[in-house]
Amino acid sequence: MKKSSLKYLASLKVKTGKKINLLKDFDTDNKQKKIDKKEAELMMAAGIENLAKMQDKLYAHDEYSVLIVFQAMDAAGKDGSIKHVMSNFNPQGVKVASFKVPNSTELDHDYFWRHYKELPARGEIGIFNRSHYENVLVTRVHPEYILKENLPTINSLKDINTKFWKSRYDQINRFEKNLSENGTIIIKIFLYVSKEEQKKRFIERIDNPEKNWKFSVTDVAERLHWDDYMKAYEEMLAATSTKDAPWYVVPADDKWFSRLCVTGIITQHFEKMKFHYPKVSEAQKAKLQEVKAALINEK
Repeated sequence: MKKSSLKYLASLKVKTGKKINLLKDFDTDNKQKKIDKKEAELMMAAGIENLAKMQDKLYAHDEYSVLIVFQAMDAAGKDGSIKHVMSNFNPQGVKVASFKVPNSTELDHDYFWRHYKELPARGEIGIFNRSHYENVLVTRVHPEYILKENLPTINSLKDINTKFWKSRYDQINRFEKNLSENGTIIIKIFLYVSKEEQKKRFIERIDNPEKNWKFSVTDVAERLHWDDYMKAYEEMLAATSTKDAPWYVVPADDKWFSRLCVTGIITQHFEKMKFHYPKVSEAQKAKLQEVKAALINEK
């Protein structure tokens, strides 16, 4: 990967423990990008092919798993990013989990329970389309949802205070640290779309009959809380971007550019791990040659 690309991707990473202001610190559209859409598509094709080879080595290596977390506002392009970036992966080694509003059974467990069940095994790649972070984003904007969890000592909205959210961030960091120490590589991506671009995509979903199914009236209702969500994202990103599980804020107004960035981020993490196929001993090689000779001479 080129040094200039590495430098740009590094600028998207949220520094550990640093307060952020999304409007000042990150872009929804990188207007300074030095490539056009056509060039990006060629780079994407090469990047996707390379990721497929890396996935094969990850599977053969069988020591690590990879968890890729996608968070975003509605219409930011999560589904499209997953579809395009993962298009060349072997489906047997990839599992995608989408998390909706928790049901009654899920609410009777701690909020990590339903996510534990979807974690990737060694050699696998797991993708969370939304994730455990909904519990510090949607619930931060709508704290009344917390009351449905029937948590000890949380009896009213007054109990859901700053101390409560700090504790929840700490829980998430411990959860991810445990995963990391046991061999899961965690990559967290926030697709940062502008309010104006979201509006444009909502209207497109309404105007295009083939996209009507993607549109939900509740999405527009949540749009009314835009500023509250941005504040929730800022606090969450600052509190949970760690060395073991960093957050990347990816410009999402141009879908082709965001997909290229996502491909680059994942590739960068794979390259750091230097996955390789298991080495075969000399004795095993000799045995393989014996088997080969027997197959050739087979009547």
